[in-house]
Amino acid sequence: MPAHKLTDPELKERLVKNKGWTLKDGKLHRAFQCKDFVAAFGNMTRVALVAESMNHHPEWFNVWNKVVFDLSTHSVNGISNLDFELAAKIDEIFGG
Repeated sequence: MPAHKLTDPELKERLVKNKGWTLKDGKLHRAFQCKDFVAAFGNMTRVALVAESMNHHPEWFNVWNKVVFDLSTHSVNGISNLDFELAAKIDEIFGG
């Protein structure tokens, strides 16, 4: 599925439906806390496999049990439908 950049009204509508995700520095942002490093890294590995299958890779940061995601789509220079699709899959994996 090709990426299409979301308009401001589309972003607002999707943010209401995707609890926990916010806009930060022009990206879709969320932080998760796991029970320990192994759980965090295991979830990151699962996200990596999903992201690779979508050919849509997250910007992320990990320290011990915390994983932070910042999603955007470089090809559309903003937030796209693919970012919200990946966000939903991340929520499933992290139990968000």
